Amino acid sequence: MDPTPMRRPYVSRTASFAGGADSPVRVLEECLAEIDRREAAVGAFTVIDAATARAAAEASAHRWRANTPLSAIDGMTVGVKDMIDTADMVTGMGSPLFDGYRPRFDAASVQGLRESGAVILGKTVTTEFASAHPRGTRNPWDPTRTPGGSSSGSAAAVGCGMLCGGLGTQVVGSILRPSGFCGAYGFKPSVGGINRGGSLDYLSQSVTGTIAASLDDVWAMARAVAERVGGDPGYPGLTGPLTLPPSRRPARLGLLRTTGWPILPALARASLEATLEQLRGAGVTIVTPEACPELAAVEAATAEAHQITMGINAWEWRWPLGSFFARDAAMLSPSALERHAKQQAMTQTDYAALLARRDAARAAHAGLAGKVDALISVTAPGAAPVGLETTGNPVFVVPGSLLGLPGVSLPVLDEAGLPLGLQVLGFPQADADVFAVAGWIEDALRG
Repeated sequence: MDPTPMRRPYVSRTASFAGGADSPVRVLEECLAEIDRREAAVGAFTVIDAATARAAAEASAHRWRANTPLSAIDGMTVGVKDMIDTADMVTGMGSPLFDGYRPRFDAASVQGLRESGAVILGKTVTTEFASAHPRGTRNPWDPTRTPGGSSSGSAAAVGCGMLCGGLGTQVVGSILRPSGFCGAYGFKPSVGGINRGGSLDYLSQSVTGTIAASLDDVWAMARAVAERVGGDPGYPGLTGPLTLPPSRRPARLGLLRTTGWPILPALARASLEATLEQLRGAGVTIVTPEACPELAAVEAATAEAHQITMGINAWEWRWPLGSFFARDAAMLSPSALERHAKQQAMTQTDYAALLARRDAARAAHAGLAGKVDALISVTAPGAAPVGLETTGNPVFVVPGSLLGLPGVSLPVLDEAGLPLGLQVLGFPQADADVFAVAGWIEDALRG
């Protein structure tokens, strides 16, 4: 494989579609050529349906020539994480329990993509039930390394140009961490931001989000879906302009160190520090916990974010994991069996206590309003680790999930030439604003 995989942005190309200088058909064929070149080494897909995708791309090209596109992402070549139901493709959920499983209907997010005119090329690999057990996808920058997870296939395929974008889900770090490892842009919406109907994804911290080749693309993709199918029941859903919000210069950015700070490798730390210095030079104040009691309170409240999250997740997986266990425990991974044992040892009182701790952490974060415009951090303690047995350490991304925050991963950091994401976290239900800040940061870093 080439040492530096290339992303394939989409929205920036659409201005040439009406006149025929470029087209969704050309974009799709470029993706298919890259799949021919890389998929054997990366293993990002569970299903590829080139014939249906070609028909959809032709229809989209006709709409663009007629100046009647359905959305900003009409014709965008995308993949769907294999946790999310598709009426025309198998949904395997990373588990042999679901080998050959064919849903009768599309999930809400897939419905939103189709109604937006997106070209769904295939299903992308997920870890088992979007949890801890990997299913073999490799990092396109170095096939000996993990791509991260659980949105492994979407991140890997986008990171090397086999797709323009992909759907992902996150409850711990499953969008932002693999995006950072694979050199892609990732967007984890606020809790409730995009309708999760039709996905085996009932956990209270879970969100459906997007991984794509540019900041414009991750926003446009998510916004197009939310406009058509809304958010989770009881939530208004992701709102804001249909294309990337105008950038906004932040006055103060809070540095979220997390408990992972001591294990951040020297080269990754140097990359982050250089970025922080660039931002300071552009007039942004970088706020640290030592100078801001409210940020220190957030650091303290999220110090055990991973333990709290895993406890909440274990209880909330009593169904359907208990039913899976009863049906055929031998088909479950060791990590799933361990989670089942943990949930059997829990009580409702235990779960309520964990929810109370999460509520307290969210209340602490609310105290940052007016103190900082956003939080920044890395997406992982260094570049993707060697080995395919795990998806990497989630220590830097799990606090944002516990807090229910919108987050963006910008592929602007590195460790020894391998990609690492800069994480930008906003305030709940203010997703457009975190994009305005992230857009300004990206522009400032580019000079």
